Amino acid sequence: MEAKTVKNSSVIMRHIVSQHDANLAGIMHGGVVMKHIDDVAGVVAIRHTGTNVVTASIDRLDFHHPVFIGNILTVKASINMVGKTSMEIGARVEAEDIITRTVRHTASAYLTFVALDENNRPAPVPPIEILTKDEKRRNREAINRRQVRLAEKTKEKQCREDSANC
Repeated sequence: MEAKTVKNSSVIMRHIVSQHDANLAGIMHGGVVMKHIDDVAGVVAIRHTGTNVVTASIDRLDFHHPVFIGNILTVKASINMVGKTSMEIGARVEAEDIITRTVRHTASAYLTFVALDENNRPAPVPPIEILTKDEKRRNREAINRRQVRLAEKTKEKQCREDSANC
């Protein structure tokens, strides 16, 4: 399987926030932001693998600033790390006030996707070529997050098996 560059699958999508995306205060619903993050990260995963994918998890998602009706929501996503059948995609969300041209970082998230074969079973993921200093840093941080996720899963499994130790 041939390695692919991070840049090859990176995606930027923009969306003008309308009243259908927002609550009564004119602030975009967090769930709508989450959907855009998942959609964009999913496109990155599909572009990298050339197969169907599913979201396996979304790491912590914090909202730093509100997004208002009339803002341009920008979601930037790229692949950080690949495993055997899974990959981590990083997403950064920004909101731009169209009039003032002020751009604010509103949220970031890390998503894990699993590649699927024609029978909807986990499929191998192509390796990534890490070319830049920033890509190396992102990959290193993704490996650390993966180790934390796996340790948490092990602990959760132990808790289910023996709730006295939780």
